[in-house]
Amino acid sequence: MSELTHFNQEGRARMVDVTDKTQTLRTAVAGGEVLLNRETYALVVGGKMKKGDVLAVAQVAGILAAKRTSDLIPMCHPIAITGVDISFRLDDAACKIELFATTKCKGETGVEMEALTAVSVAALTIYDMCKAVQRDIEIQNIRLLSKAGGKSGEFHREEK
Repeated sequence: MSELTHFNQEGRARMVDVTDKTQTLRTAVAGGEVLLNRETYALVVGGKMKKGDVLAVAQVAGILAAKRTSDLIPMCHPIAITGVDISFRLDDAACKIELFATTKCKGETGVEMEALTAVSVAALTIYDMCKAVQRDIEIQNIRLLSKAGGKSGEFHREEK
């Protein structure tokens, strides 16, 4: 990675040319966390938040975000996503919602940004739907967990 790829010879921004890259199956998984207080967590898990089913809305928001990533990230290629899945793991002891986004495509460029965008927007949606009852919600630890496909090979984060 000695050369920055998002700049042209004049030092100006450009979208990387992936024309000559081979199409392969590409996957990515991203994760994140939303920390709530006990009262808010109970409302979310119990489906009693006034704005509706927080996790269902966050799931749809994450899927939509993955599909619109290239509209949000300037140098991101618009890609034909073949699959997006948003899942949640509830940690009752910590009042924490862990979010996971899995994205897939058959293409010339990866889907890491789509997975990261999906997790980010799903977390922001949880925040938005809960902010009326809790103002100190924390979104944290948004990260790429794994990726596969393409010439750079596989990546799997070692969790601490």
